[in-house]
Amino acid sequence: MRQRPIGITAGDATLSGDLALPEGARGIVVFAHGSGSSRHSPRNRAVAEALHRAGLGTLLMDLLTEEEEREDRVTAHLRFDIAFLADRLSAAVEETARRPEIAGFGIGAFGASTGAAAALVAAAEQPDLIRAVVSRGGRPDLAGEALASVRAPTLLIVGGRDEQVLELNREAMARMACEVELRVVPGASHLFEEPDALEEVAHLAADWFSSRLGA
Repeated sequence: MRQRPIGITAGDATLSGDLALPEGARGIVVFAHGSGSSRHSPRNRAVAEALHRAGLGTLLMDLLTEEEEREDRVTAHLRFDIAFLADRLSAAVEETARRPEIAGFGIGAFGASTGAAAALVAAAEQPDLIRAVVSRGGRPDLAGEALASVRAPTLLIVGGRDEQVLELNREAMARMACEVELRVVPGASHLFEEPDALEEVAHLAADWFSSRLGA
């Protein structure tokens, strides 16, 4: 396993990321965290470890700079600026695709909460780069009109007890024309903190990406 911190250029900003590539990997998943989270999210890292075991690389990254994070903790406005977050994710995907050690890899996007909307907008804008999307407890509805333009196979994972988000996912799914599946984890709440719930999320995500990114 090759792991190292990297810097990602997005406009005038330099974002922090952690790149991990298992031996023999042929696909990589870029993570878009949710509201108020970061690349250090234990839930996203647990999913990343499952992807590594499945032979997939990962890029865990911060969509905001440290200064922007401090501002957002007070105002909470950037975490819901889906277009802004999608631009950051798109920049990361483009830079990832240019890296020599990742040349020819299939690229996927994993989004949680508002990060799921950013992942879907980025997928709609980059159909030739993003080949699969997984949403964990996400708000795909916030992707708006971009939903109809998504071509990447998309898996929506929602906790059975997260009723409001579940309904929003069903509404978003009805607006999508691509291959899309909704998987409900029984008894799980929004953060999948119940026993075995996050493990099920990781298993579902690993299967989805492995079958579509050539791992």
